[in-house]
Amino acid sequence: MENIFLGKQPILDRNQNLIAYELFFRSNAKDDTAIFNDDLAATANVIVNAYGHFGIQNVLGEQRGFINVNKELILSDIVDLLPSKHVVLEMKSSEKFDDEFIEQCTELKKAGHQFALDGVVILNDEIQRILPVINIVKIDVSQLDKTELNGLVNQFKRWPVLLLAEKVETQELAKECMALGFEMFQGYFFAKPENIAGKRADPAKLSLLKLLQLVMSDSDIEEIDKEFKRQPGLSYNLLRMVNSAASGLPQKINSIKQSIMLLGRKQLQRWIQLLLYTTENAGNCDSMANALLQTAATRGKLMELIAAIERPHDKIHHERAFMVGILSLLDTLLGIEMQQIIDKLGIPEDMSDALLNRGGRLGLELKLVEASEASEPNTVQSLLGELGFLNQSELTDLELEALGWVNRIGEAAN
Repeated sequence: MENIFLGKQPILDRNQNLIAYELFFRSNAKDDTAIFNDDLAATANVIVNAYGHFGIQNVLGEQRGFINVNKELILSDIVDLLPSKHVVLEMKSSEKFDDEFIEQCTELKKAGHQFALDGVVILNDEIQRILPVINIVKIDVSQLDKTELNGLVNQFKRWPVLLLAEKVETQELAKECMALGFEMFQGYFFAKPENIAGKRADPAKLSLLKLLQLVMSDSDIEEIDKEFKRQPGLSYNLLRMVNSAASGLPQKINSIKQSIMLLGRKQLQRWIQLLLYTTENAGNCDSMANALLQTAATRGKLMELIAAIERPHDKIHHERAFMVGILSLLDTLLGIEMQQIIDKLGIPEDMSDALLNRGGRLGLELKLVEASEASEPNTVQSLLGELGFLNQSELTDLELEALGWVNRIGEAAN
């Protein structure tokens, strides 16, 4: 999986409360600067990474995000991807603002978008043309002396805009900007940009995650069928597995809908969960994925067997235990936060508590399984005592049964 990076720098109000972040393109985890030749490509990377990979709530929380945009992006369809409630569109003051650009900005402002003007050091005719659509003016206070800054602030007071002091690097400059009446502040004196790193999951895995969500939420077969058809490789895999498992049927199954109905939702769900661990970029299935598949499948079955001893007649509890086991390594495999997976799949509270916090009975059983995997006998004994219905010998028997099951389903899952 490819590493992805995103920079963000806090923007504060006069009381030094966090009110927004500026988001930056980053090409690696260490640099505070980014190397790119194409403004549009850099912005597209920020948008894709913030929304598609990290999750905008994880990046921004409840705050807004300032995203750098240029003329090309404003005039393209990409801007439609940016919800006005999350994003402030930030343009450079050095841009040339022609009539077409101003007209498009005006329409976007009517639709609820907010605009910031970045790197302002002067109020010239070009800037005055764009000011009617601007909400926030970012003045580069590092480029101006006291007199120039005071004069520029007074000029902007005639316009209904909020003033943001950017590149505030010292306490003295921060006090000066505060006295001049700036409403917002950004710079190294307050906080340096923070780099966020993650991994880009390949589309096949994301499609599987979508399929898993559809199956778990009892969506129509038509919807599930449609999602399968977007991934021909998965459709082939499903048909191959169903036909090999149903060899006694008089004729071959050649429809996705038939396969889903024959397999049943529970088995389809389990098959998708296992496939998540075997699908790799370019069709490769490396040793890490194989190891994760073995561990996740064994965890799932072992959790199910333990749950069946605790509550012999509660089939829903058994199934949830299986899912907790099999999903517990998915964040490692996809390189995304477990909270994102939980949100995407709409997982019930007892399962999410187990996966996030190792809380509740399912969380306790997951901790036991993890301790056994890690060969921590003292922890295993302590957890067995806490659970109160299983001993070491019984646990060993269940582990052997789970491993046997994993070996039997291995061929179908691959």
